[in-house]
Amino acid sequence: MNTQATLRALRREGVSTLTRLGRITGLSRQTVETVLDELKDRGWIREIPPDEGVMGRPARRFGFRADAGYVVGAEVGGEKIVVSVADLNGEVVACEQVAVSEDAAAPERLEAARRTALACVDGAGVSRARVLAVSAGTPGIVDRSGRVSLSLTLPGWTGVDLAGLAGRWFGGPALAANDANLAALAEHWRGSAQHASDVVYILVGHRPGAGILIGGRLHAGRSGAAGEIGTLRQVGWEDAARELVKEGGAAEVFAAARAGDAGALRRVDHYAENLAIGASALVLSLDPELLVIGGGYSRAGDVLLGPLRRHLAELCVSAPEVVASTFSAESVALGGVRLALDHVEREVLGL
Repeated sequence: MNTQATLRALRREGVSTLTRLGRITGLSRQTVETVLDELKDRGWIREIPPDEGVMGRPARRFGFRADAGYVVGAEVGGEKIVVSVADLNGEVVACEQVAVSEDAAAPERLEAARRTALACVDGAGVSRARVLAVSAGTPGIVDRSGRVSLSLTLPGWTGVDLAGLAGRWFGGPALAANDANLAALAEHWRGSAQHASDVVYILVGHRPGAGILIGGRLHAGRSGAAGEIGTLRQVGWEDAARELVKEGGAAEVFAAARAGDAGALRRVDHYAENLAIGASALVLSLDPELLVIGGGYSRAGDVLLGPLRRHLAELCVSAPEVVASTFSAESVALGGVRLALDHVEREVLGL
């Protein structure tokens, strides 16, 4: 408990003296000094040399070693693999993205993810042995063990033990989760949802999805299917997405709507209305503080968010604030970094 209290205080402070750590933790100077020496021997902290020119006996200063280990967050998606490598402070030191065919078989997709993860770590100059945890996000329903229990979009993906296979990349612990859930986690950590505890995140683009945070924590549900309202055919998310792009790409439709084209405005409004129907079901069930719109279509900004807000106001008793995601293609991988860090802090650092 003394070690945990000291390490937690040092991580929060960044750099601190023995006296300051003793004041924060309530521990004696002797106890703090013993704990710090043990943590230094284990490689988790370092003693910082005194500044030049300091008169007298300088206070001993210590800092947490963020480079003592690293975590990997990955998105194994339908059209791309994205991998981020971060230190123990969550600072991303390298990121790689490669394209993958939507029709790729499961072994091909998994091999692409493995190669990208290894290349990203090697490219960052990080020893593979220093990777303490991996977390992967993917479309579909992912159960608590990290296995894909149902995938409606990726061929041969149902039944893939994603966490187990990702654990082989670096020979250590690995986790897996739904991509929208990890994107929601990234928003709460460093994005648009930092100020909110109860959040609904909707991934809009080629494939819709949703993630839920309650009290700042991911809510995946009993089987990992919480938020998968897009699979309900009556909601119409997939049909609306196809209707939106039937006469051109999404970027062209949004650009035309921004320019005032009447036909494009009607298609965007129809898409926003269908999106609002599914979103309102989640909003009415959870009454969140915030609705975050992420994914490729979120870059349309108020062209999409404007009509979405209007339709939500018509459908909800009390519509939440609606904002666009802070992130672009890296949101799922960044959420994977956060999930892997949570594991390391809990299981390795004892926090």
